[in-house]
Amino acid sequence: MLMFRNDYSYGAHPKVLEALCKTNLEGNTGYGDDAYTERAKSLIRELCACPEAMVEFLIGGTQTNVTACAFLLKPWEAVISPVTGHLNGHEVGAFEATGHKILPVEVGSDGKLFPEMLPPLLEHHKDPHLTKPALVYISNATENGTVYTKAELTALYNFCRANDLLLFVDGARLGAALTSSENDLTLSEFAHLTDAFYLGGTKNGALFGEALVITRPELTRDFFRMKKRMGAVMEKGWLQGAQFLALLEDGLYFDMARHANQLAARLQEGIKALGLPLMAESSTNQIFPIVENGLRPKLEQVCAFEDWCPHDGTHTVIRFVTCFHTTQEDVDNLLSELKKLL
Repeated sequence: MLMFRNDYSYGAHPKVLEALCKTNLEGNTGYGDDAYTERAKSLIRELCACPEAMVEFLIGGTQTNVTACAFLLKPWEAVISPVTGHLNGHEVGAFEATGHKILPVEVGSDGKLFPEMLPPLLEHHKDPHLTKPALVYISNATENGTVYTKAELTALYNFCRANDLLLFVDGARLGAALTSSENDLTLSEFAHLTDAFYLGGTKNGALFGEALVITRPELTRDFFRMKKRMGAVMEKGWLQGAQFLALLEDGLYFDMARHANQLAARLQEGIKALGLPLMAESSTNQIFPIVENGLRPKLEQVCAFEDWCPHDGTHTVIRFVTCFHTTQEDVDNLLSELKKLL
């Protein structure tokens, strides 16, 4: 069975496992008060060129989104999110369960949120009987596989600053975004155009874990207490620190993401050559072909993929995802099977 359902079907890169094995029986202080975690935090601050930033490790994407966004808001404040945003569409009301409201905004097929989409919503919510928009949530890469350019992110960040809004970026696939052929941002440039974001590990070669960065120190007071309250503090916290050291010390994090993107590009070009249309062109590791409904059960016999959304009465958008463990042979075999089925 060819595995293209997601980028967390496999455990972890061998170098990450090796790093974890080295810590296994040496004994470490718990709750993140260990040397591995401190070194990893320092390295992330250095890579982001944000020496005063807060760095905290959490376990998964939903937990990080919910904990961080709820922490950054007052009780009467709300999040603005693209309607396609993971916080809005794939997290089963986890954020709303904290007592906050999501204000969804319709976006195009690229899944991006632009400043010009926001003034009507802000004007409407001047009414003090409504929740107050206080934080803009976006994903990079987006749920549709696209990335924000430097100009786009700068415009959105400047709009947020001018309108007293915080900007939070879901970075579950930030590695894919920053190594995309469409990307023109360095990690440090990206960090300085956000108020908070995270480097996703779960979807890029770690066993688990996300590195949350809040770039403005004045926003970070008592975050650890919020993290504890949300059940997000690991007793064996060094397991997160050791993983991110292995991912970031020698550039492995970006090497893996670049590998996945390159193979996804090969897959996307092959799909187009077979005549299959795409929901949207992607420059990251998620590809979205539109297939006839009758093809799906046949494809399921040879490949794991995900149904993304209906396209029309007879067609469905499906999703293929590449990862650090995907090979060129995997991609070519999938294209060969697709050709046979078509």
